[in-house]
Amino acid sequence: MKRLLVLLMVCLLCVQGFTQSTRKIRELEKQHAELQKQISASETLLQSTKKDVKSQLDNLALLSGQINERKKYIETIEQDVKIIQTEVSRLQVELKALQRELADKKKKYEQSVKYMYQNKSIQEKLMFIFSADNLSQMYRRLRYVREYADYQRLQGLQVERKQKQVSEKQQTLLASRKAKEEMLKQGEAERLKLEEQEKERKTLLTSLQKKQRSIQSEISKKRRSADRLNAQIDRLIEIEIENARKRAEEEARRKAEKKAGTVKEKAVATGESKEGAKSKTTPSKMGEYKVDSEDRRLSGVFTQNKGRLPIPITGPYVIVGHFGQYQVKGLRNVRLDNKGIDIKGKDGAQARAIFDGEVSAVFQYNGLSNVLVRHGSYISVYCNLSSVLVKKGSVLKARDIIGQVNTDKDGNTVLHFQLRKETEKLNPELWLHR
Repeated sequence: MKRLLVLLMVCLLCVQGFTQSTRKIRELEKQHAELQKQISASETLLQSTKKDVKSQLDNLALLSGQINERKKYIETIEQDVKIIQTEVSRLQVELKALQRELADKKKKYEQSVKYMYQNKSIQEKLMFIFSADNLSQMYRRLRYVREYADYQRLQGLQVERKQKQVSEKQQTLLASRKAKEEMLKQGEAERLKLEEQEKERKTLLTSLQKKQRSIQSEISKKRRSADRLNAQIDRLIEIEIENARKRAEEEARRKAEKKAGTVKEKAVATGESKEGAKSKTTPSKMGEYKVDSEDRRLSGVFTQNKGRLPIPITGPYVIVGHFGQYQVKGLRNVRLDNKGIDIKGKDGAQARAIFDGEVSAVFQYNGLSNVLVRHGSYISVYCNLSSVLVKKGSVLKARDIIGQVNTDKDGNTVLHFQLRKETEKLNPELWLHR
């Protein structure tokens, strides 16, 4: 009985290992399919055929974004190939061990079959049992005959199950090798596409390098517009921070009053004087509170979701402008300073909330709408909207639609997105799931 239980446990562990290997491969394949879908969709985004500096700079940003996406995808493929190769090596070791065990089981089974064949007749077994010297020895011999028969059946089952395990392990190994080959093919195809895009980018850079003065003029124009927009955002965020401080102070005041009332009731119950009760009440320091308890709760949950927040635009997208100050690769003295990120989508794309929150401001700039959503101490900013579906005070859930992203006369649909923690400017790419 114990042997049978051990055998069943071993079989269960082997089946579990087989399932885990298959699941791991399927998860990798699913991730690859999603990444491939995103890259393929991003390739459908419009590239202008115009030769003016603005259009060429827009094309350069889009092309650079697509190149970055493809490089990340190739890196993912290379990492997954290593994971699968490790899995293949592990499976090969396990398969060899199973094959050795199978050979051993077969050998033992053959020996037991030979023995049973040599002593197969009922008469021989009966003679063996009844030739015992006493009843005790007869009973032991009878039990031995039965146990040996059970042992032989168990050996047969073990061989059968071990053969099944070997077959399943071979199938898993074959599937892993096939998955590895498919990933290597994908990686090679992506590298060829990357080379084509790098050539296209080089051609575009060659054209732009001849228009250095026009580039500086266009960059300066964009910078002045961005500075004015950021000034409005900063002012509204300062107002929101002040409102949050007032809410925190009001909450602290209510708690202090409640505490004072409780102390007073206790004093009356114990017969203390009003002066004594008052002296035991320490007023709260309002300056210690920046946000109220609800804001603190929401901020904590928001922080826990770092790296898992949804992309704030619907449909296919490419990040064409990154956070912070950086030099445009290939262009001399062209330095950008971005307080957020720029996400290019398809015509008709919509901005959506990255997390639960409340709309704290909706304002206009250059004829377009911009929305601020508060998530506790965090504030997300959605700019360049042609229309909005929300208003100040609207309560949103993650992925709720905020408005339509504007498509300019050149066909560019770009959402400018910022993320702040009070006045601190954060890199949105570190918070979004990609």
